[in-house]
Amino acid sequence: MTEMSTRFESGIHHVTLITRQVQPNVDFYVGFLGLRIVKRTGGFEDAEQLHLIYGDRTGSPGTLITFLVWQDGAPGRVGNGQVSEVSFAVPQDMIGEWLTRALDHRVTVEGPMREFGETVLRLKDPDGIIIKLVGVEGAARAGDGPLVPIRLRGVTILSDAAEETTAFIARFGYRPGPVNGALQRMVSETDIVDVRDATGYVPGIPGTGTADHVAFRVADVDAVRQAEAELKKRNSSVINVHDRKYFYSLYVREPGGTLIELATDGPGFLVDEDEATLGETLFVPPDDIERAEDIRVLLPQFAMPGEPRMPVRDLPFVHRFFVPEQPGEETIVLLHGSGGSEADLMPLGHRIAPDATLLGVRGRATEEGIARWFRRFSTVSFDQADIVKEAEAFAAFVEGAIAGYRLDPGSLTFLGLSNGANFIAAVMALHPRLIRRAVLIRGATVLDDMPEGDLKGVEVLMVTGRDDPFADRAEPLAAWFLRCGASLTHRQIAAGHGLSPEDIPTVRAWLDGAR
Repeated sequence: MTEMSTRFESGIHHVTLITRQVQPNVDFYVGFLGLRIVKRTGGFEDAEQLHLIYGDRTGSPGTLITFLVWQDGAPGRVGNGQVSEVSFAVPQDMIGEWLTRALDHRVTVEGPMREFGETVLRLKDPDGIIIKLVGVEGAARAGDGPLVPIRLRGVTILSDAAEETTAFIARFGYRPGPVNGALQRMVSETDIVDVRDATGYVPGIPGTGTADHVAFRVADVDAVRQAEAELKKRNSSVINVHDRKYFYSLYVREPGGTLIELATDGPGFLVDEDEATLGETLFVPPDDIERAEDIRVLLPQFAMPGEPRMPVRDLPFVHRFFVPEQPGEETIVLLHGSGGSEADLMPLGHRIAPDATLLGVRGRATEEGIARWFRRFSTVSFDQADIVKEAEAFAAFVEGAIAGYRLDPGSLTFLGLSNGANFIAAVMALHPRLIRRAVLIRGATVLDDMPEGDLKGVEVLMVTGRDDPFADRAEPLAAWFLRCGASLTHRQIAAGHGLSPEDIPTVRAWLDGAR
């Protein structure tokens, strides 16, 4: 199969992978490898997903490795139809120093070893992704310092249609190089693509710890459009073309299933930041600019190496903090509704109390793949034993969070929506000394028998929607709070079961009065 007539630049533009934890990812790629974050943005496919782009000082094509952050997301499986390894070129005479650095940083490392006559260190990043450092003779050292990779050296693709995959890669300016067992090396002027014949191996499954795609360089927008026309003539897979602001790109799958992107060198990452401050601003895609503030609250925060950071505690529930620039003393603990996540209510919490630290928590029960706080048998029948068990685990979580994050129990407000509000009420019944201030939006009773404990001094706001089909279940809960001695405010607003614009001022006014 011949090369396409479209003019390509030389080699790989970037590689995009998926990480489960943003902070260890930053610590590895900035703190250990010495790359620079050249852009942080909400994803162009999903603005509520953080996208970090690492590279050299200016984000030059050929130096870039990028990560979609699926914070606490499900792990994938590396297999056919995926990039399985990423390699960086480093000066040959610096391999020993890189080995020492890896050992000092407790990075998993194998080698040095020889691959295709080159000296290689095989590392694993925090997600278990294989990152190779390849010694290159005569390579110039980067200006940032001796222990900074020079550029991307290449990728390894797993394929159960290896001949067709190599022929497809040849379209992008690569020529066949040496063969080593099941590996066929494809060579460009600047880098390589190794295609491994993995016939009989498992197919890849997208998720954290896997690659999303590899992008090859193309000259300009006209070249992308020409490539699109040529690929359509050759009956390639579905083709998508996008303006990614920093480059114009095309996506297509090669015959073995790996997602391939063609990306232009320009406009580049300096279009909205100067070199001195490159990568410091969190951007939102242009189509989502009206939601910019909410999106910035939704995206996971991280600290650069050497900066102060929130400690990480191993607690019974997945959780995430949002800390505003000027945090006050209050912390709001957020419990999502059915099908939500630990981040779902953060925009609501931030609008209610802009200076509050937010602690979002994810329920552990699942129903058809969505998160809940306890199992149910129907919309009105709930697993009582599971509620008791999860309430006990949540009590342990709260106590662990107070101790581990040095939270002030007197400054905690627990805010829940629907299933989360129901769970807060159950926790207050089963552990009456745990929660001293609660906001229950569309809350109801779920325990068949609500123990009547002592809730004197406990402040509770219930917000019920007049058109909520479950509104009648709120009254027994309100009556229970009063019998237990809680200071209850029960507001009814023009709303159904979902959130309403009235919720924010209603909760804000109550919190202002409760402080």
